[in-house]
Amino acid sequence: MPMPDNLVIIRHGHSEGNLVVDASKEGDESLYTPDFRELPGSKWRLTAEGRQQAQITGNWILNNLDFRFDRYYSTSYIRGRETAGLLALEGANWRLDQRLRERDWGDIGSLPRTEYIAKHPENSRIKDTDGLYWRPPGGESIADVRQRVRNFFDTLHRECPGKNVVAVAHGEFMWAVRSELEYMTDEKYATLEKDKSQKILNTQIIHYSRLDPKTGYQARNLQWVRNITAWKEDSDTGWQHIPKREIYTNEELLRQVEEVEPIIGIL
Repeated sequence: MPMPDNLVIIRHGHSEGNLVVDASKEGDESLYTPDFRELPGSKWRLTAEGRQQAQITGNWILNNLDFRFDRYYSTSYIRGRETAGLLALEGANWRLDQRLRERDWGDIGSLPRTEYIAKHPENSRIKDTDGLYWRPPGGESIADVRQRVRNFFDTLHRECPGKNVVAVAHGEFMWAVRSELEYMTDEKYATLEKDKSQKILNTQIIHYSRLDPKTGYQARNLQWVRNITAWKEDSDTGWQHIPKREIYTNEELLRQVEEVEPIIGIL
């Protein structure tokens, strides 16, 4: 069965966890207090900035989308629920779905980066060289999160074909959605992940559609995508067509292989 006509995915607003991590990147690790370290990441609230972002985003949806949603999903994490409620979408009845939760950061979820590197030097090295398959100690890789994304899509196929769906989720979950729906190869993902212009911002909207924005033609699959961050000027990317999934001949696969130098030579 086909997917929804429109799938709108929104990252949660700026949260307590974002505040602590942002300060740490500036060299201030004082916010990594015992209370913060002991509180599960699923319990982080939004900051004042995050609440404002959610309200602005809800207003943007009200004024710019010409359809009503048929199905409403939110991550079960507190910052996601708070974002969903503050969007104030008319007539919303939210379903909490654990599959939309943040990537599991395992043992390093509440550690400053300096402490993570000191405790897990080899793991931190792999993080910088293999972002798609790297797992934090005790956590999930993006490739792992893609399995949850596929499971969520199975539900949308069964229950929401031709409907309009909104989901409040998390940045890493949305990266997994992007890599799945936009048919990213490992190499494409690695390139985009390192591109700072591709960062998924708080309350950023990724809108996928089966409907051609120019003609209204209804495709079987989600074939068009745009990104909007309502609180940020000039953030609307406009509609872009998603290229088809690439397929390769034997020769093309072997040419790709040849681009990788063997470590110990061909045996």
